[in-house]
Amino acid sequence: MVYRIHFTVQDLARTRVAEAPMPLHELELAARALQSRSQPARLDAWRHRARAQLSVQARVVLALMPAVGCSPGFLSPTKVGAVEELLEQVRSTPREQVRASLLETAHCHPSLPAWTRRLADDASLFAELCTGLSDLHTCLLAPHAAQFTERLAADRTLRLHQLLTGGVEQLLTQANPQWMRWNPPVLEVRMVNGADRDLYLDGEGFLLIPSMFCTRAIVTDGRPVSVSYPACPDQRPSALIAPASVPGQACSSGVSMLLGRTRTTVLATIAEHQGCSTKELAARAGIAPASASEHATVLREAGLIRSLRHRNSMLHSLTPLGRVLLNASQGG
Repeated sequence: MVYRIHFTVQDLARTRVAEAPMPLHELELAARALQSRSQPARLDAWRHRARAQLSVQARVVLALMPAVGCSPGFLSPTKVGAVEELLEQVRSTPREQVRASLLETAHCHPSLPAWTRRLADDASLFAELCTGLSDLHTCLLAPHAAQFTERLAADRTLRLHQLLTGGVEQLLTQANPQWMRWNPPVLEVRMVNGADRDLYLDGEGFLLIPSMFCTRAIVTDGRPVSVSYPACPDQRPSALIAPASVPGQACSSGVSMLLGRTRTTVLATIAEHQGCSTKELAARAGIAPASASEHATVLREAGLIRSLRHRNSMLHSLTPLGRVLLNASQGG
C-alpha cells in the first residue's frame, strides 16, 4: 500500500531538503527504530546500549511512538531549533491541541494506553511525559549529536549535486528508491502499515528530511508535507552507531600530514567548493586527478573531510574538524 503525493508545478518549484537538524522529529524516528527489528547489523548495538539506559519516564514516551503507526504530532514537531527550546514548546502545548492530537492518533492507533485519556487534563501526568521526552533525547540522540549533524550535512551535499545535475526529478528519484518512486506528477511512498491514501500538496511545497535513524520512509502530513528518509544509506553501518570521537585524538596523526602546501590547498579547495568531485578538485587545485584522490584519501582518514560515492564520482566536503583545523592554519 502506498501514499500518493500529488505535485503541481508550484510544488516542484518549492521542493527542498531540510537545511538543519530537527531534533524532536529525529527523536521520534530514533524511538521507532529502537522498537523495530529492522537493520540488525546497523542498529542492534545501539539498541542494546540505549535500552539499558532508558528511564521509566522515557519508556512511557515510547508507548506513544510505536515502531509502526502514527504518533501525536505535538511530541515531535518538524522544527529546527535548540533541543531545550523545542522541549519547552512541547511543555507549553495548549491542552486543546494535546486533546485533538491524541484523538487523531487514536483513529490509527486504537490500542493507546488508557492513561492517555487523562493526559490533556492532568498537568502532573503531562509534566512526567515531557520529562520522559527529555530523557529519551538524552539517551537516544544526545550521544550522537555530532554524527547526526555531520551525516545530514553529507546527505545535503549529495542531494545538492543531484539537484544541480539532474534537477528535481533526479532528487525525487534517487533520494530513497527502495521506498519512494517518482511517477510524475506523483511521488509514491511505500507504507508498511497498510495505509493507502492520496495527498495533494496544493502548491504549498514539499520537504525531504534526511535522517540518521530512519530505516524506511516516513510521511508527515503537515504543511508542508514532508518525507523522512535514511541519510547517506551507502555509508558504512558503523558510522551511525560508533561513539563520537575526541577531536584531538582524531587529528593527532593527521595534523602532521597537513603541513604540506599541496594538501593544505586541497583542503582549502574542498572548503570553498563543498561537494566537488575528485576531477573538479584536481582542476581547481591545479594537480593531477590521481594526486587529488591520494590527498583526499589522507584527509578523509584524518577525519578532516567526508567523501560520498555518487555513481562513478566521489564527492568531497569539509567536516567540522577540518574547518577548525583550516581556520587555525589560516590564522597563522
